[in-house]
Amino acid sequence: MASLNLMQVIGNLGRDPETTYTQSGTAVTKITVATSEVWNDKNTGEKREKTEWHRITFFGKQAETIGRYMSKGSQIYVQGKLQTSQYEKDGITRYSTDIIANHFQFIGSKQGDNSGFQQDSGMITPPGGFQQQAGFQQPQNQSGFQQQAPEAGTGFAQKQDDDIPF
Repeated sequence: MASLNLMQVIGNLGRDPETTYTQSGTAVTKITVATSEVWNDKNTGEKREKTEWHRITFFGKQAETIGRYMSKGSQIYVQGKLQTSQYEKDGITRYSTDIIANHFQFIGSKQGDNSGFQQDSGMITPPGGFQQQAGFQQPQNQSGFQQQAPEAGTGFAQKQDDDIPF
């Protein structure tokens, strides 16, 4: 039986990226992205809005790029997989579900951001035209389907929390 673990999110950063490094020197950047749903209440006709917050983790060159060029309010498209981890806080076992990113694209700029950077298909194009690879292409097997990216996030301790500070 086939299975698929794929998340796609388009939204705005709720805070500035937080970049740390593993003992082996690999960059790890965490962001929170807000997605909103807007509808009209059938009973009252009032406009309603619900916001969901997504924790997203980047590794390697992507992490460095996100940490350098993104900030609170920036708009981004992220593609990745869900990963749930378990930890203990105050004697209580808790769970945290994050998106482990394998692709992203800058799709807008926050208000007042005149950096001029554009992102297309994993390439960043700063003013002047120089391009830097922002991520990796997943290898494809003979059937043309993408193979799963190697497990990331091993080799370092991290604190996880269910509460997302705003």
